[in-house]
Amino acid sequence: MPWQSLAADPSTAARYEAKVYRGGPTDCHWWLGAISDSGHGKIRAGSRPAGTSRVVSAHVLGWAIHHGTDALRGGAVVIRHICDETSCQNPEHWMAGDRLQNILDFQARRNLSGHALADVRGPAGRAVAVRDAILAAAPGREADAIAAALAAGHPSGDHQDALW
Repeated sequence: MPWQSLAADPSTAARYEAKVYRGGPTDCHWWLGAISDSGHGKIRAGSRPAGTSRVVSAHVLGWAIHHGTDALRGGAVVIRHICDETSCQNPEHWMAGDRLQNILDFQARRNLSGHALADVRGPAGRAVAVRDAILAAAPGREADAIAAALAAGHPSGDHQDALW
């Protein structure tokens, strides 16, 4: 994947930034665009006329834009969400790792009551619910809408803060 050229393309970076809802600096920054079956944001990067157009994972493109592309060389790197929110676009909530680390993280936390990974809707359902809540919220009421969307995934009322 030509991450360096995609991240350096001004129109791609602008499209990416336009699809990110930012609350506070330490909060998750939610993806407002297309969402995959795994709950990750998706975006068309590059240019169709130039032949560089590709649909990519938003958080990987975000990593390339905010952290550079060195970690992405070689293709074995996974950009992990330390907040366990698959649609999160906060550059401070990502770390580079490998597939096994990502799997072990998931297995260690997926059954914690009230945790993001234990949402009854699954990661895609959770991401879509948050995205739709933000888009439907009245201006200035997004935080309440996000909280309600997150809580709806845990009918027991349990809540687990991020572990990192």
